[in-house]
Amino acid sequence: MPITRRIVADQLGAYLGGRQELSLESLVDWAEQQMMDGEFESDAVRNAVARLGVADVRAFGLTWEDCRDILHDLGFDAQVQIKAA
Repeated sequence: MPITRRIVADQLGAYLGGRQELSLESLVDWAEQQMMDGEFESDAVRNAVARLGVADVRAFGLTWEDCRDILHDLGFDAQVQIKAA
């Protein structure tokens, strides 16, 4: 089954969710595994997964802007919602 833009968006959503659904380490592990074994719906999806696969390297990192841009490239808009703790 190919990796779709929706799957990548869901992974990023779990990482950004703020409820410790998915750690950066787990996101990077997932992306690295997909790069080795995955089949991708499009070049944009492959590029997004490749970018996530190096997010644990200090020179690359993963900022909010990076996540927003990745999601935008996949056809999604990111929004921030603030809730009382």
